[in-house]
Amino acid sequence: MSAEQESIFIGIEIEEPAASDPELARKLEEVCPVSIFEATDSGTEIIASRLDECVLCGLCVEAAPAGAVTIVKKYEG
Repeated sequence: MSAEQESIFIGIEIEEPAASDPELARKLEEVCPVSIFEATDSGTEIIASRLDECVLCGLCVEAAPAGAVTIVKKYEG
């Protein structure tokens, strides 16, 4: 199972086992400048209502193990 949320412009996927890692969840919550991630005891919750606020900074991708977090742009440009 993976955590996945999509919005109009951006989709974010977090693959297991990273999605259920509370330590990684806290790190993602800390690094995201627009508060897309919320740390829970069971891992990362993606706040769907904030997805389109993503500034594509890549901090979440850098904070996670390689290939664990994917940001999908649903538009060109």
